[in-house]
Amino acid sequence: WVKCLKHTILSSTPLQILLHLNKWYFAAFYLAEILMFIYKGILLPYPTDNLILDVVLLVLFLGLETLRIFYAEKGDLCERPLSSSMSVLVLFPCTALCVYYLLLQTFVLRLEFILNTILLVFYCAEFVLSVLALSMFSRSRVY
Repeated sequence: WVKCLKHTILSSTPLQILLHLNKWYFAAFYLAEILMFIYKGILLPYPTDNLILDVVLLVLFLGLETLRIFYAEKGDLCERPLSSSMSVLVLFPCTALCVYYLLLQTFVLRLEFILNTILLVFYCAEFVLSVLALSMFSRSRVY
């Protein structure tokens, strides 16, 4: 903990590092998913309705993940419990979409399984660090 002008800085450096790495990982993950959908759409007997659903969910996944990382970074850096809480809440639908792409889509490639498993590990670590940071922010508030 660092004392700065009689204010203890509560931001979590490990959480910020993990969020930064997650941004880069998710960008690579998203690009790989798009390329794998092109591959599956061309070479596999992928039903058109299922392919459209999976692509729409992938676009939704991008929006939710962007929102989650934005709220997590700002909540942690500004020590705002509300923003941090929003990021933890948005983590649940992101995790559900990750599990969907891990297990429930029509065709799951081995590469997709590996990439989604790594993303779930990121989510678990970020959940633990976010809850710890959130508890520190909440305890430090004097009303």
